Amino acid sequence: MIDELLLIPAFMIFTSAFGLLRFPKMNNIVYARIHITGLLDIACILALIILGYPFIGLTYLVLVPLAGHAIANAHHIRGVRK
Repeated sequence: MIDELLLIPAFMIFTSAFGLLRFPKMNNIVYARIHITGLLDIACILALIILGYPFIGLTYLVLVPLAGHAIANAHHIRGVRK
């Protein structure tokens, strides 16, 4: 049962990584990439909580959005200053 639960997020992460590599070169693509990885992190967090690792899952739930916001904010500020 545990292996089946891990296959779902693993497949989603593999599919998103493949999709991220196929993005064309465009302006502000960083925001789209952060958005996609943020959505797929939810699948990993749910898998961690279901598998019995709630502390790791909740820590991940708090830290990942903060990191994504910090990256997006730094990219935005860098773009405004150019």
